[in-house]
Amino acid sequence: MLPSEEIDTPRGPARIDTDVPDRPITSLLVLGHGAGGSVDAPDLLAVRDAAVSAGLAVVRVTQPYRVAGRRAPAPAGHLDEAWTVVLAAVRHRHADVPTLLVGGRSSGARVACRTAHAVGAAGVLALAFPLHPPGRPERSRAAELDTGLPTLVVNGDRDPFGVPESGPAVQVVTRPGETHDLRRDPAGTAAAVRDWLRAHGWTAD
Repeated sequence: MLPSEEIDTPRGPARIDTDVPDRPITSLLVLGHGAGGSVDAPDLLAVRDAAVSAGLAVVRVTQPYRVAGRRAPAPAGHLDEAWTVVLAAVRHRHADVPTLLVGGRSSGARVACRTAHAVGAAGVLALAFPLHPPGRPERSRAAELDTGLPTLVVNGDRDPFGVPESGPAVQVVTRPGETHDLRRDPAGTAAAVRDWLRAHGWTAD
């Protein structure tokens, strides 16, 4: 793991934590955290480990509001703005890596979806995508997943935020017994992600 770095954004400094494989990098995966959570959530760490072992560099991004110590998330536009600035800096640092993949858990997955085309991503990883607020299925966010890019959604079958449906470019893996935090079996979640990465040729094996 490389030392943490801060990157200035119009919304304050963000922080990145970067892990690189001990072999040539095949792809770059950038991950965001949940609304009140951190980049050390069990599913994010498990995915990081699986991706690095498969030849990817993984960058975990902490949004400025969390760096500042706040738990309440910033407005969506602020999140997207800061993320886009960070992604430009990260791409500059890894300019020799041909493929950029973006993702995150919950709120971070939404940010990744909304900005995927703007940052030039080739695919999107959405962990615990919050399809709707709990008990409010009429307020669906399914349109955010409709990027046209290869997208993997991993949700628990007991997630109160709902489970998205598969689509032409969207593959949904439903984890039995898991809720929104995906804490019961992080290794199983990571295995599903690695299979998806491998199927698209984004790994070293």
